[in-house]
Order: sequence, then structure tokens, then C-alpha cells
Amino acid sequence: MAEIKPIRPWRFNDDLSKNIDNLTSPLFDVVSDKQRESLYQNQYNSIHLSVPKGPNAADNAKKLLEEWKTSGAVKQDDLYGIYVYYQYFTLPGSHKEYCRKGFICNLRAYDWEDKVLLRHENTMPGSVNDRIDILEKTQLNVSPTHGLYTDETFELEKYMDESMKFPIYETEDYQGVRDVLSVIHDAEVIKRFITLIDDKQIILADGHHRYEGSLMYRHKMMAENKNHTGKEGYNYHLMFLTNTEADDLRILPTHRLIRNIENFDPQELLKKLEPYFIFKPVDDPYNINEIILGKQWAFGLLFKDFAIKVRLKPEMINEIKWNFPQEIKELDLTVMHYFIIEKALGIEGKDQRASDKLIFDRSFGDCLAKVITEEVQMAIITNDISMEDVKKVCYSGYTMPQKSTYFYPKVICGYLFSSIKEDEFQSPPYTCF
Repeated sequence: MAEIKPIRPWRFNDDLSKNIDNLTSPLFDVVSDKQRESLYQNQYNSIHLSVPKGPNAADNAKKLLEEWKTSGAVKQDDLYGIYVYYQYFTLPGSHKEYCRKGFICNLRAYDWEDKVLLRHENTMPGSVNDRIDILEKTQLNVSPTHGLYTDETFELEKYMDESMKFPIYETEDYQGVRDVLSVIHDAEVIKRFITLIDDKQIILADGHHRYEGSLMYRHKMMAENKNHTGKEGYNYHLMFLTNTEADDLRILPTHRLIRNIENFDPQELLKKLEPYFIFKPVDDPYNINEIILGKQWAFGLLFKDFAIKVRLKPEMINEIKWNFPQEIKELDLTVMHYFIIEKALGIEGKDQRASDKLIFDRSFGDCLAKVITEEVQMAIITNDISMEDVKKVCYSGYTMPQKSTYFYPKVICGYLFSSIKEDEFQSPPYTCF
């Protein structure tokens, strides 16, 4: 099923890499304006390629990349490799150090209908177009997306652990996460990675916009290239792959914020919700995320002057009219988007993807602050999603609403870049790949 290839990436030269922590950056969809402006001050920070500045941003990134290549600021590795990437992290309320283990490689860009790579959420068109433009101009995958494979035997972990004895980079990133990179050059070991993934389906965990950008660019190039073979660089996409069976795979909740609703009245909203939900007032809104924790179909509603926990009446689950299989209807996210956002707030399901009334925030503290300061009209606090829920959605062929999952921690940008430019992508004669 899934075809992967080792990579021969571009990386910062040895002198610059001595301060690699000054060259890394958050992904384009999580970097804040403040972080962005700070990172722009370093002329070699990867932010210049991932989120380039200016009205002609993609052209600026292309020009800068050419300058970096010419000056030797970045150099392409001589050998193909599987790049092992570990992320060590902790979570609030726990002293345990987790380690998310995975590896970075090229994956063939499969169409959704091939059912080799499975998506679990929708994309937003504007973000996809932005990613295509940068990819087309730079011919570079600046950061890996995050994919999931399933291997209950954990065969690849022994090779990855061995590689990690000799790290290339080790930094602490903006999330407080310790990121470590190493590489496997052994051809026989690389072939084990290729063989094991060959019969797998891959679930796209994070990076739907970047992947869809690669997919659309591939279709564009296929149409233009009369001699298309399927081996060209534009057929591939950079991906970080982790095992779904690992205990250290964490998915954090993404809350919904509501704004710009005309004649918004919290009491009127509650009247609309009353037929569907059981209400429980909450004295201290700072605890509402803990009060709903682990409870199915339970949500925290934050308003400027009060907070309330709502939980769907069990018999109401059969009132969902959306054409979904039962296991999808029973997801917390489906309940929230159907009963609260469509039925009560009046934002129909077909319009939710592009609605400016609905925004997303992963920080409970931010949600509370934005409600109190009236930056938004209300917040809907939700529970996290399990890996089993993600699998259910992917295997059903349906998708969740956009921004449904937050696989933590985020991959960082700047450790390596993967070219799809033909003379940089194709295998040199001395390599077996």
C-alpha cells in the first residue's frame, strides 16, 4: 500500500547548526504573530521558508533559498537516510516524561480515493492555496507532516533506539519539548522500514493543508508533464511517521469560540439547548475543563458572566439528522457541531467549515480570557479525542470538522528540508535508492 523512500535532505551547515535552536521555528499554523516577528530577526531562521514575509512571500522564499544554497548556508546530504525524530515532553498535572518516537521519510502523495492515506478532518481552502504557492516556488517540503501507521510488533523501534545513541541535533523548542534527531544510513535497515510500511494504511494526523497542497501540485504537474512516470519528485511528500500503538501518542482538545452572532443572547441560547441537554451551573469557570473531563457528550459553555456544564440527554443521540454512520454520530465533536453550533447557534453544518463566526483555540486559558474580555461571545470547551475515535473516523471514510484534533507535541521546522526539484530529488548513481 504505502510507498516510502529515504531522503537526502538539505540541512544547515555545520557552523550554523552549532546553534540549531536559533534556526528552528513552530509550524505555520501555530506560530503566533509575536513569535513570528521575533524569529524573523535571525536571517537564517527557518521561518523565512515556512512563513515568508511580504506581498510576494513565495517568491521571497525562493530567492532566499537560492541564496542559502549558493552561500553554503544549507547543504544537501550526500547519503540517503531515514531520519529518526524523538520528542520528549511532559503534560500538566503529571511528572511523567513521555517520548513520541518516529521517523522522517518521503511518502508517495496518494489521492484520497486510493485509501492508502486516510484523512480525519477537512481543510480550509485559503490555507491550502498558500501552501501550494510556497511549494511550487521553492520546490521544497519545508517541514514534515505527521502520519500514523499501526505496528503492534514495534519492529522499527529497535532500529530507531539504536540510532538515537548518536544524535545529530538536540534542542528544547518553544513548547518546552526536547527534540532529538538522528539518522539511519544502513541500507538493509532502511529496506526494513520500506518493507514494513509497504502493506500499511497511513492516517494523516497533522498537516492536512500541507499534504493537500502537495497533492494538488502533483496533479498540476502530472497534467503539464507529457512524460510523467510517477518517479518524479513532485510525486512525494515529506512525512513524520509514528506508531498508533505507542503509549506516548497524545491528542489534546481544540475548543470552539463563537463571535459575530447577531443579537446574541446567552439565555435565549440556553432555551434552544434545553430540549437536548442536561444543565449544571458551574460556580468557578476556571474548573470547567476538569468538570467535563472524561464524560461523554459533556461540554463547558463559557459566557462573560457565568459558566455552565451541559451534557446531552442519551435519548437525543438518535435525533442527529446528518448522514453519518452511528459511530460517527456518537463522537463528542459531532454532538457539539450538530446540537450546539447548528441547532442552537444557527450555523448550518455545510457552512461551518468557512464560517467567520467559528474559531478555534487549544488553550483553555485563552478561551476564558477571550470570553471575559468580550473578544468572543462564548466558548465551547470540549474533551480530547482518543486514538480509537480517530481510527473510527478514518476507516469509516468520513471526516471530522476542521481543527478537531491536536496531536501533541507539534513537529518543529528547521531540522531538515526535503527537495522535490528533479536534480536534487533523483538518486545519485552511487546509491541503491
